[in-house]
Amino acid sequence: MVKKTAFSVIIVLIMGTAVLYGQTNGNSVTDVILSGYSARTFTSESVSESDLDLILRCGIKAPSARNSQLWKFTVVKDNNLIGEIVRNATPGNILIIVSGLEAEQQGINVDFDCALATQNMYIAAQSLGLGAHIYAGPVNNINTTKRQLLEIPEGYRAMTVLRVGHIDKSIDAVSSASTRKRMEEVVNYKQ
Repeated sequence: MVKKTAFSVIIVLIMGTAVLYGQTNGNSVTDVILSGYSARTFTSESVSESDLDLILRCGIKAPSARNSQLWKFTVVKDNNLIGEIVRNATPGNILIIVSGLEAEQQGINVDFDCALATQNMYIAAQSLGLGAHIYAGPVNNINTTKRQLLEIPEGYRAMTVLRVGHIDKSIDAVSSASTRKRMEEVVNYKQ
């Protein structure tokens, strides 16, 4: 299931946040997507409650199969707990753990729906000038050792972890972002 979740997150990231040589189209949404990158260096400036609220509302607005919205979001602000979940924890950062209903329903892919909610929040954070990083690695540890501590509801399992914080403005986003494959390498047209 962890592989399935990681695959869903990777597909959504490939579809939604490719850095294409700093190109923009003059549209604020596409500009954020095309200039975004997965932040790794954060400052200790706290994320404001209003920014967090907006990011969460964007996650709630994500599409889901049959509008089922089978996700729950757990916001972690405790620096010690954040450090137990991700490496290089920085005071002032927050984690949003996206959990999905464990029960399978025909025609519904909860993993994909949770990945879409995560992606919405990732883009929302970047649009606010914040840094964001999506993790799938800590999910197994959360599900096996931290479910009760994080109060993940019964019948749900963690799918992704989104880290949000202020980015170090001295880091050059273009050179620190990993390179992307050329369009010809990933797009196949059939006419």
